[in-house]
Amino acid sequence: MWIDTHCHLDAAEFDADRDAVRQRAREAGVARCVIPAVERAHWGAVQALAHRHADTYALGIHPLYVPQAHEDDLIALDEALTAAKDDPRLVAVGEIGLDYFVPALCEPAMRERQWAFYSAQLKLARKHGLPVILHVRRSADLLLKGLRQVAVSGGIAHAFNGSAQQAQAFMDLGFALGFGGAMTYERATQLRALAMALPEQALVLETDAPDIPPHWIYQTAEQRAAGQPQGRNAPEQLPRIAQVLAALRGLPDSELARITWGNAVRCLPKLALL
Repeated sequence: MWIDTHCHLDAAEFDADRDAVRQRAREAGVARCVIPAVERAHWGAVQALAHRHADTYALGIHPLYVPQAHEDDLIALDEALTAAKDDPRLVAVGEIGLDYFVPALCEPAMRERQWAFYSAQLKLARKHGLPVILHVRRSADLLLKGLRQVAVSGGIAHAFNGSAQQAQAFMDLGFALGFGGAMTYERATQLRALAMALPEQALVLETDAPDIPPHWIYQTAEQRAAGQPQGRNAPEQLPRIAQVLAALRGLPDSELARITWGNAVRCLPKLALL
């Protein structure tokens, strides 16, 4: 059985068939999904979905949503975490972090604003005794700086694509690293080398559905220009993504399932309550 440690099942791309998507994933062996929120308006939806499908969720403000977030959203997050403190399906604060890939977020004022929201949410995670789910995009070193300033109880560095040294630094702070669709591309040589070389306790699996499609559902620019829609990623793809990682590491699928399940539970301990 598998855990998809990062699946945006609340995304609009699933509005037409959300329950069917989750059922197909369950039939494929995905026993649990972690559904991280991206903004205040989504918190209720991810909570409801987690309860409806026997999944889990995280509450937070994603860096891509920081531009439109308000300061009182942080107060509301504190209140929401307090209200859900006895909910075994609340497993983390997330998705939080820093994004220095999108040009508009790299302006000095926006970098400062991202940092303020990131730091504040780390403090809330520490206050509520929860791990964090981190958005890492050209920001690993600054994320690590924040974690050293505000110690939290570990978590997951989602869609990790950094160096071996950065990976080790996250592991030293109690984090596992999320691997998903990006790893399935043969041209992703650095990422695949990292997936092969990391110690097994570093590995968890994710889809980031509906984003980061694996290579077998990716549509090229030429295909999209010809009218073919971008392939929608979904949690049912996780076992096939796992097969890629298992092949890279020379493991049976069943052994990788055991390893990644254990790592997810270690990094998000409330998963063990379910």
